[in-house]
Amino acid sequence: MTNGDQASAAQAGFPKPKLPALIGAIAATAVVLLIPTPEGLSPEGHRLMALFLGALVLWATEAIPISATSLLVIAIQPLFGLIDLGGAMQNSMTPVFFFVLVMFLIALAFTKTGLAHRFALWMLAKAGTDAKRAIYVFCFGAGAISMIVSDVPAAAIFLAIALPIFAKLGITAEKGSNFGKAVMLGIPIAALIGGIGTPAGSSINLLGLEIIVQQGGERIAFVDWMAIGIPMVLVLVPLTAFVLVRMFPPEFETIGALEDIEAERRRMGPMRVGEWKLIGVMSVMFVLWVLTSWPEIYPAPLAPLSNIFLVSMLGGIAMFMPGINLIGWKEAQQNVGWDVLLLLFAVVSLGALSSSTGLAQWLVDTTLGGVATWHFVVILLAISLFTVVIHLMLPINPVINVVMIPPIMALGTAAGFSPELFALPVVFTASCAFLLPLDAVPLVTYGKGYYRMFDMLKPGIPISAAWVVLMTVLMLVIGPLIGLL
Repeated sequence: MTNGDQASAAQAGFPKPKLPALIGAIAATAVVLLIPTPEGLSPEGHRLMALFLGALVLWATEAIPISATSLLVIAIQPLFGLIDLGGAMQNSMTPVFFFVLVMFLIALAFTKTGLAHRFALWMLAKAGTDAKRAIYVFCFGAGAISMIVSDVPAAAIFLAIALPIFAKLGITAEKGSNFGKAVMLGIPIAALIGGIGTPAGSSINLLGLEIIVQQGGERIAFVDWMAIGIPMVLVLVPLTAFVLVRMFPPEFETIGALEDIEAERRRMGPMRVGEWKLIGVMSVMFVLWVLTSWPEIYPAPLAPLSNIFLVSMLGGIAMFMPGINLIGWKEAQQNVGWDVLLLLFAVVSLGALSSSTGLAQWLVDTTLGGVATWHFVVILLAISLFTVVIHLMLPINPVINVVMIPPIMALGTAAGFSPELFALPVVFTASCAFLLPLDAVPLVTYGKGYYRMFDMLKPGIPISAAWVVLMTVLMLVIGPLIGLL
């Protein structure tokens, strides 16, 4: 392509690296539409598969903005004869949309008040100057914060702490560094793991739980989720740090930045009023989240408070109230990830169609057909392993939930077990996205250049394998205690 051609493409709104991706998305959609409809799949499911593939290419490459792709996904559904526009819009609405909005508000409040930064500095001060211990602390800190704040902001917070330390140590992306690689890999992996500690730790969790209910399953209580999620975090986060230290041993013994961290802690001074207010709001929210596990304790007028989404919305609103004033609406507008919200909007709509057109059932039948006759322990292992591997083909985590949960629940029923028993490993493992940095959380640090695409595969394989085994063991041990077996 000549310089003039490049300029013309840029003027047309298509920078050179994105134009091939756009053409590829169109070509992929066209190829799927032109091939014969696979056996067992409806014509509508065939057209939806083409739409899915084109959308995934656009989302993954950002050939056009994520928000624009999301709106395009809604607009194309009527053009493909899948559903009318009103139906597509109706399918898109879910309480999870508002929960994610509140999570952005909480992340903003944590950052604005300085509470997240204070916690991160406290954790790092505990590490001392030992380089290996610092890697553990970065993992522990990102994992802990992401249990309350969404995993993407949690990763961003610790990225901001790591970069000045790298600068002090003379670590650059160009020179390469085992310490830099371990930290930059550890932050997103630990954030993804920490996000499964509670249902509120990630929108992926609540989206999956909501789909289970929509498919006729029982609602999973907040504490029942934590009975599985907390052990997962307590085992996998230290394992992540251990694996990273063994695979990428730091090239120096000490980081030599403890004095700077202590000095910054002193500059922050004692806890400020805004930080205490945020702790108060979050404490009330968390208590109410836990109490949603026992809806029967609420008297009739307060029964709506047994809904985790309502509690979250009220908590988000409280941050704007006079006397609290943690955030303002104008700054909230600027810090809310509207692209993420619109992505969720489109994915939920596609998920509804994947169920109604039979596409989801066809995908699972094609890949996991016949497993209903296996021993249920092997089935649980297969489901978790399949969910890990499918991240390589479906790098958008919410898509995994909406595509896999309905047919997996049907598989559970066919095998004679509780459908929730088979669906929960999918919901949990949808966050196990660290084979390649294709998910939004790893991309937070990947863009800084301290590790390459396939560097994540090396620690990602053993951590993912441990995830699959631990997930299965916990379902077998905890499942009977929470009524799943």
